[in-house]
Order: sequence, then C-alpha cells, then structure tokens
Amino acid sequence: MAISLSTAGPIVLSTTPPTYSPVAASPTSGQVSLSEIISALSFALDLVEDAKPGHAIRSCLIGMRIGNAMRLNGADLADLYYALLLKDVGCSTNARLICDLIGGDDRVIKREAKLTDWSRASISGVRMLWRNSRPGARLTERIGRLANMALHQDQCNSQIIGMRCERGANIVRKMGLSARTAEAVRSLDEHWNGSGHPDRLVGENIPLPARILNVAQHLDLFAADKGKDVAVAVLIERSGRWFDPEIVRVVKSLSRRNILWSNYGSDTERAAVRDLEPGRAMLADERQIDNIAEAFGDIVDVKSSFTFRHSIGVTEAAMGIAHELGFNDARKKIIYRAALLHDLGKLRVSNSILDKPSSLDDSEWRVMKEHPGLSRKILSQIGAFSEIAEIAGNHHEKLDGSGYPFKLTGRELSLEARILTVADIYGALNEDRPYRAGLSREKICSIMSGEVPHKLDPDCFEALMRSLDRDRSIAGPA
Repeated sequence: MAISLSTAGPIVLSTTPPTYSPVAASPTSGQVSLSEIISALSFALDLVEDAKPGHAIRSCLIGMRIGNAMRLNGADLADLYYALLLKDVGCSTNARLICDLIGGDDRVIKREAKLTDWSRASISGVRMLWRNSRPGARLTERIGRLANMALHQDQCNSQIIGMRCERGANIVRKMGLSARTAEAVRSLDEHWNGSGHPDRLVGENIPLPARILNVAQHLDLFAADKGKDVAVAVLIERSGRWFDPEIVRVVKSLSRRNILWSNYGSDTERAAVRDLEPGRAMLADERQIDNIAEAFGDIVDVKSSFTFRHSIGVTEAAMGIAHELGFNDARKKIIYRAALLHDLGKLRVSNSILDKPSSLDDSEWRVMKEHPGLSRKILSQIGAFSEIAEIAGNHHEKLDGSGYPFKLTGRELSLEARILTVADIYGALNEDRPYRAGLSREKICSIMSGEVPHKLDPDCFEALMRSLDRDRSIAGPA
C-alpha cells in the first residue's frame, strides 16, 4: 500500500508495495540541507492539523513572498523561513486536551477551528462546536458540554493555544534555530487587535515574522478549502482585527500582480520553497540532525498520554539490541534515527482512536495501519534518509508476512527493520495503554517468545533479553 503525499491533493493510497533497495553500508551523511529535512518533516505536522498535505510548504511559499515584498533583510528572512515551515511544531501538544474538552476528532476540530473566527461569538463557531461535540452522545450531554465551553471559551482558548505556543517555541530552540524563529512560532496566534494568544499582544508588539505567519497560514487554509478569492476576501475583512493592515496591503498588491499564488498547488511547490531559502543553504551537522529527530519523536509521543515516552523507549531498546549484535557506531546511528522517527505517520491518527479504552473497529484499524507507510513516505522525501525511511516504514512487518502495511516476509526485511520491530513490540507491551496497564518483563518475554521465530527474529529477541539483563545488572538490586 504505497502512500502519496502530493501537495496538490489529498493522501492517496494504492495497493502496490514499494521497491526496496539493499541496506546501505554507510550512515546518513552530515552533508544534508536543513531545509530539505525540515520541509519534508513539515508534512508530518500537516497530519496533526488535518490540513491538506503540503500546508506548511505552501504557507512558506506565500509567507516568503510577503517577506521579500516587505524588503526584510537576510537575517530576518532566514528567521521567517524556518518559522513558516515549523509554525505547527507544537501542534500535537494540545490534541489530548481538545479531545477531552470537546469530545470529537481532534484533527477535524483543529482544521475547522482555523476556518472560524473564534475571537468573537458567532453562529458558525457554535455550529462547528456542535458538529464536533461528543458525536453520538446523548443530547443532554452534548448541550451541557457546549454550554460549558461557551461559558469558559476564553479560558479554553488560552489553555489550548498556550500549550501549543510554548511547546512549539521550545522545540524550535532545541533544533538550534534562532530565538526570533522560536518567538515567531510562539506568537503565531496573536491578533493585531489584542484578541489573540498567548500574551494578547497588540499591533506592532507582535513580532513581524509572527504577523506574516498568521497571514500566510490563513491564506493557504482558506484557499485550500474555499478558494483563493475567498481567502483574500476574508483576509481583508479581518484586517485591523486579526491581521496587520500593512501586510494585508502587501498581499492585495501581490495578488493583483499574479505573484502571490505563483507555483501554488503545483508539483514544484517544495522545490520552489527550497529555492527561497535565504543566503547559502544551511547544512545540518550530525548533532543537529539528531536534535531534529529527537524533537519529532517528542512531537509524536506527546500527542497521547499513553505514548508520552514511546519513541525514546523504543530507541533505547533498539540501541540495546544493536549493541548486543555488535553493530558499529555508524550503523547504530541509522537505527537511532529510524527508531526516533518510526511513528511519524501516527500523527494522522485522532486521539479518539489513540486513547480509545476499548477495541478499535474496522475503520479505526484501517487508519491505524496506515501509519508505518506514512512514516516511510515522509522520510523518503529526504534523500539522505532513504534507509531510515525503509527501516521506519517496516516496523510493523513480521517474518511470516502477517504484519502491515505491506505484508513483507523475512527475506524482504533488513536486520535493522527486524531490530526495530522487536524493540517496538517490547516498548508497546511495557507501556500503559487505555485498555490495560503496562506488563511486567516476565509477561512481555512470555508473549514475545511465542512469536519467535515465525514472526520475530530470534537473534534480535535474544539480543533484547541480553540487553535487558545487562541493564538490570548495571542498575543493581531494587
């Protein structure tokens, strides 16, 4: 089931498995463009917001044209560039809270909220909340929940947006980007008239890059959903309330001159965005690549309280197996990054599924089973990550062909992929889930040994056991 992330349309699924190349002999090179990595990983952020794939790319395309038209200098353009690509980097933080407060699909709620003027009471806002408030629940419960949200609307907005803003800025800093880039991400949802969040900044007190981010994301979201003319019309209507009037004037000028939407919705969007990177292309060194991988692993984990440490737990288990099997440092680095990024595609899964306390139905399982293929597709857009993409995309495959999404068999699975499968199963069984508490080591070993050697690689499983024994020995008696 190959998955397309074409920026010109929705995610498309097919039943044709990908063609796999032999495992490479060298680790990811440090000579990789930072913009290539971040522009590719931005597709994962689009999944959380239920945005049309390529939302961050298109927002960057629009925002950089605005920045250039406003004659920002090179340093300011660089700050703006990375802020546009990473504006939604804190978006998974509030998914659980949204699901708890409103009760519906957090991804749908996020998308529809961005098309609603939530800064003031409106019929469209009430309708949006009603559609998404505990679908299927009793009428009295839905009315009660809606009334509670209306009564505490400002408090709820402040909490939901504040979580996202703070987390986003912290992640940007962890990636080693500038303080101005982090502050732009933090102030994304501030409004010109002071009705935004998290600090209710007014007018020019809002950082200029953040003002451009707000306009650029609005234009793409409305253009993708309602058309370009509507996007500009709503922007003009909210000028002086949500948006900086001067930026709105620039947008009107760019639109009239047919500059604003150039390349928009085409197959060349990502290439055009990479060409817009200010100055010389910034190369990510090995440490920065690790920082980015760690940050995106955190983004996945924080979406649900039941997976808050999953990526790092799987990484620790995988590294323990690799050590026991005698892998050199270069090969360990590949496994390290693949393990951190293996669940990127899970950002597409609503918390109503991730946190469901009962068994998933068929439609929910179909959504869940797509996540490894999405991880592979996102990572494969980074040329130097081809092997990482393959390993991450195969973490639910089994030796006997009973896994998913491609039902690959042992001869089609690299040793690195087998390691990640064993590590992922151990991590999942060791963690709390909505329907059970984390299992003891003895219970986990009993379950996993029953799948060796027909489903799980025996060498990898034995290496995991030795690694756990070694860690217990180092820790000493309880």
